[in-house]
Amino acid sequence: MNIPFLDNWLNRRETEQGAGLAAALVDDPEGVAELFAECEMLRVHARAAGLELDGSPASLEALDQLMPRWRRDPEVVPWLGNDAGFYLGTVIVRTVPGTAWQVWPNGQPAIRLASGRELNVIESGVSWAMTGSPELSQAYAEASEG
Repeated sequence: MNIPFLDNWLNRRETEQGAGLAAALVDDPEGVAELFAECEMLRVHARAAGLELDGSPASLEALDQLMPRWRRDPEVVPWLGNDAGFYLGTVIVRTVPGTAWQVWPNGQPAIRLASGRELNVIESGVSWAMTGSPELSQAYAEASEG
């Protein structure tokens, strides 16, 4: 995948990365959204359980039904949760009209609904990976209501 901003963004100091990511989102929103949608670790775990992530709300329901074997490995949980948050955000952005990715001043990716409400989908994904709550399908349902 060729994402032009990535080299420059990776070479910035941590305090500048949030600004760099925000600028990249303005310059290349499709490229950033594509990067956010990769979620490779989550896809590997889902595939191992026989689930292919297709970007649909139904796939979020299917993820909620997986046995959380990853919770046995505390090093995996935050990474998988991060991926789950990006996947949740990707499904919302692709299926809920007027929703878009944004970057908060601290560099945290989030989504903004058409109503103006902002959701920290990464936090929701990490919480889901750690505890199973909120369910990804429930977070999606709430976002789709505005």
